[in-house]
This record gives sequence, structure tokens and C-alpha cells, in this order.
Amino acid sequence: MALKLKPMLASSPQSRRLGIGASPRDSRRTPIIDLDTAMERSQNHLLGLQKPDGYWVGELFVDSTLVSDMVAYHHWDGKVDKNWERKAVKHILSQQLHDGGWNIYYGGPAEVNATIKAYLALKLAGVPVTAPSMLKARGVALNLGGVPRTNTFSKLYLALIGLFPWKYLPTIPSEVLLIGKWFHVNFWEMSNWSRAMLVPLSIINHYKPTHPVNVTLSELYPEGYHERDLALTPDPRFFTWRNFFLSLDKLHKLAECFARQKIHPFRKRALKKAEQWMLERFEGSDGLAAIFPAMLNALIALKAMGYPADHPEVRRAEAELKKLEHETADNLRIEPCFSPVWDSVIVAICLAESGVSGDHPALRKAVNWVLDREIRFRGDWQYKNPAQVAPSGWVFEYNNKWNPDVDDTAMVLLALRQVPTENPERCRAAFQRGLDWMLTFQCKDGGWGAFDKDCTKNILEKVPFADHNAMLDPECADITARILELLGGEKFPLDHPQIQKAIQFLRNQQEADGSWYGRWGVNYIYGTWQVLRGLRALHYDMQEPWLRKGRDWLESVQHDDGGWGERCNTYDDPVFKGRGPSTASQTAWAVMGLCAYDDPFRPSVLRGIEYLRKTQNSDGSWTEHEITGTGFPRVFYLKYDIYRNAWPLLALATYKKIQRGHPAPPPG
Repeated sequence: MALKLKPMLASSPQSRRLGIGASPRDSRRTPIIDLDTAMERSQNHLLGLQKPDGYWVGELFVDSTLVSDMVAYHHWDGKVDKNWERKAVKHILSQQLHDGGWNIYYGGPAEVNATIKAYLALKLAGVPVTAPSMLKARGVALNLGGVPRTNTFSKLYLALIGLFPWKYLPTIPSEVLLIGKWFHVNFWEMSNWSRAMLVPLSIINHYKPTHPVNVTLSELYPEGYHERDLALTPDPRFFTWRNFFLSLDKLHKLAECFARQKIHPFRKRALKKAEQWMLERFEGSDGLAAIFPAMLNALIALKAMGYPADHPEVRRAEAELKKLEHETADNLRIEPCFSPVWDSVIVAICLAESGVSGDHPALRKAVNWVLDREIRFRGDWQYKNPAQVAPSGWVFEYNNKWNPDVDDTAMVLLALRQVPTENPERCRAAFQRGLDWMLTFQCKDGGWGAFDKDCTKNILEKVPFADHNAMLDPECADITARILELLGGEKFPLDHPQIQKAIQFLRNQQEADGSWYGRWGVNYIYGTWQVLRGLRALHYDMQEPWLRKGRDWLESVQHDDGGWGERCNTYDDPVFKGRGPSTASQTAWAVMGLCAYDDPFRPSVLRGIEYLRKTQNSDGSWTEHEITGTGFPRVFYLKYDIYRNAWPLLALATYKKIQRGHPAPPPG
């Protein structure tokens, strides 16, 4: 689908005065392209990406670990399609770094879990250990600490194929589902995604369905196969929560001995509840929680419980996993999930803000598609948020009725404000339900998290299997600020109690240098942009010193090329803030953050706009290799392919809006 807009005006005297389009080396040159043309090209490109049903969905690109995991799974299952495996090997090798390892984000260093998973997958597929790629991989894996330094989930997958002893894995007891909310540490205090991953793993942990393969990994133990490298390491201090949970783990292992003798008092009941919980959440979802790790774990759990290969639940689980694969005649890659709701509303906002009429058929179709996906079901959020509110909300994926989330809902509501529908009454009702529902998720300290309310009990990070860095769902500045942007559009007053608490939360979260940490985007550029944009929408005084400090930080990390960029290593060490190759999406975020100050003549803004203009491709798209999305900090990152094309358009539109409010530069 393409849109033929009314031709925009050519480069104006004003744009020439502002230097838009001029070479940074010679501002006297005639502008190469004007802002309106860049926006029109971007609009047409995005409209051409719309699916027939009215939604947008960009691919989510990730590291090689998903393909590696599926190779190992097929060998565990004993059903290996050699043609499929050939493509998987090609993909894994294509992701290998020059030093021989595999990373978890573009431009990043080799990472131990990704490297060992890739090495194992290649070895299972028959790649000789003497091949140059394998010799280099082995050296990197050993330098990173080898198998003993992998996380619990990696070791568990190794245990399934007989390459790691179960006795050295932390127990994931299914009995946790039996603990009521009355207990300080219970099942519902874990994050949404951890619950989905751990329930099937607790089933797997009980049955330990080990299917040995005809390879070993003995060469990936730096000091040989020794208990001191395999056992869980206690804290040198005696009285710590980690040591408490390690002692508890020993009790769990003792209890498992009784379970094998069928005299464990609670295990049978707990396993049944885990099975029921899992099967129940298959309904209304694209696989368990609609995310790859939970879906794969669920499939293994079904087979561990003895479900036959032709059972409808097994077939459904396999089919949902298969949907995540992109298989061509010569290659293969896997997405961790799909993002149609998120992508659709971002694109709708960008198009509407940039001047595409709300009556345009593409936008109307998109909004109707999104409205059809409102979740009128009281899902798992009710356990942490028992507020008596009409169930509502939206999710990231196509279907996941148990887990609507706050961030997607806020973005949907921002889109619904922009685009009219054929049924305004229906839209208003859905908007109000979503708004009321979202507001109930404000946490005690004034912020909002993604899926649950007050999911912040740090003690859970001390349990031995919590090394995937995702046990909690803490409130964060980026989601909180997006909600403030929405409330500002709805003309909520600054003295509204929830807004006052949220602003105080943002003040408390600000870093000493003026920036904000971005939980769901990379990283400080993302967080700082959201805060500045959100408070501007509230008509907050942007000249207050703490906010000017945020603006100054953004300007301090602008690159010589006029753009901004930041890599995922900022989650490991904030010393890397604002360092990394310039990208279209991060430049767009920074420009929008600076536009919160309503100064279209500010040099940093002009240079950012110029960067976006000069890096736009002739088809209206932008090229971006870097990862700018965050799954689990330090563990899993996402390249949202829609970001490189959507956010720059919104930045250009935001700039155009403040430019219209200031038609002439100040004197002098």
C-alpha cells in the first residue's frame, strides 16, 4: 500500500536560514533535500509496509542462541531434520565473531552462554572439532570460563542431553505454586516472564528427562571436570540470603529423593498444579506467554510428562514455535516473539503526527485492528493488582490474553487519541477502560513497571536460579514518563496526586549527570528522551535545573556527525553512556528529547535533524545495524526492525511542530 500525498513545499528560505540540508562543512550550499520531502518519503515507506489486515510488524532480530537452543532440542528429541540443521549451522557460523566467539548484541564482545551454545550446536551437527571455526570458538569459550561459567538455564539444557550433572543444578521446585500470597516470597512475586519460564522448568526439574547425545564438552572445562567448578558457590559471608537459599536448595534435593520414592508430601499435587497452570495459559496465547524460552520449555515439559508426539497440546506447542522461524532455501533464523501491537501503534502515531490524515484508510484500518485486540479478561495481573477495575489492556504480541502490559497499553492509548474511527463511541469506551486500568498499576514509589504492580522484592534475586537477571519487574523511568506523556495529552493537572508521585519518582531516578536509565530501550538516551518528552506534554517548566541537566547531558554525548548512539554495554557499565555508533533510532530519541525545549534553532537540534536527513535512504527508510531494544539487561537484547524507520519520522514531525511555533530565528 502506498500513499500519494500532496506534494510538499520545496526548501524554504527559512530552512536555508536554519541550515537544514546544508553540508556541515559549508553552510552556504543550497539544501540537498527539505524536511517535508524527507517526511513524505518516510510516510510512503511505512505505509508500504502495512499488512493487509491493517497492522504493522517488524522483525525482532536477536543473537544466535535461539537457533543454537533449537539444534540442541532436536537432538534431545531425537528428530533431526538434516536439511533444517544445515541451515541452522549456516546461520550460527554467520554470527561468529572474528575472535571465534559469539556475542549477544551487535558490536559486542563474545559472551560465554552464546559461545558455548553455538559451539555445542555445531558439534551436535557434525562440524569437526578440528575445523578452524571450532578451534577458535573453543579458545574463546575457555577464556570466558567455559561451561562452569554459564548460567542456570544453559546448564539445564546441557543436563537434558547428559552434558551436565543434575545434582549441581539449583532445584526449581514446583511446590512454589502452592505457596499462598500470605508468604513474603511466593510465586506471584516473580516477574511475569519468569513465571512463564519457571513453571515448565519445575516440571522438567522433577522428571529430569535426560537423553544423552554422542558428543561431550569435556574440552570446555578449563581446569577439568571438578566439583569445585560445578557446585553452586556460597557467599563467603555466613549470614546472607544467598547462603540461606543454598541451604534451602539442599533441602529441596533431599525432598526430591523422597519424591522419587513417591513419598514426597506435596510433589504430586504441585506437579499437577504446574501442569494445569501451563495448559491453562496455552489458551488465548501464541504458545506459553508467547515468548520463545517459555514456549520451548513448555514443549519439553509436555514430553517429559509423557504426552505423546501426536497429542494436540504437543502439536500446538510445536506449531507455535515453528511460527517463530524464518526459514529460506539456504538459511534460518528465529524470532523470540512477535510485536504487531507495539509496532502498529508506534507507526500509527508517527504517521498521524507527521500529517497523515486521521481519516486515511490505512490509519483507520490500523486502529480498528488494534481496538479488536483489547483484552477484556482478568489475567495474571490481578494477583499483584487486585483493584476493582474493568479488565482492559493490550499486549505486545498477536495473542497473549493472560499478560496485557502497561507499556503497550500506554502506547495504544497515545495512538487512539490521534486517529478517529468509524465508531467513536467504541473507541472512547476502550480508551477510558484502558486508561482506568493502567492508572491502577502505579507502584508505591510513584513509578510504573511493565506487567505487574510492585514486583520489586529483591530477595528473589538471591535464589540460585535467578541468574537470568529477570526475576523482577521494577518500575522504570521510561514507562513512567510515557504514561505522563499520555496524561499530559489528557490535560491531567500537575497537582494530580498520581502525577505528583510520578514526577517525584523521576526526580529520584535521575542520574548524577542528568540522564535517566532506560529499562526497555538502549539505554540512557532512551530513558532521558522519554522523561523530557513526558514532562513537556504535561506543560511542566522545562527550565527547572534538574531538567536542563537532562538536556545538557544529551547534548554532551552528541557525536561529531550530528547523531547519537549507545550500545548495550551501558547496562554492564554506565561509563559507556552515549558512546557507540550513531543510529537513526537513537538520534531520533535524542532530537525529540531536545525538542521538549521548543527551540528549533538550537545547534544540537539542527545537527540531529541534519543527520537524519542525510542518512535517509532514497526509499524513505534508514539503515541500522545496532541493537537499540532491551529484553533482559546483560542477558538478552532485541533489534526492533521497525524502530529505524518509525522513530526518525516522529522526530522530524516533532521538530516540524516546534518549527511552526517559531517561524523566525531570534535576532542576532
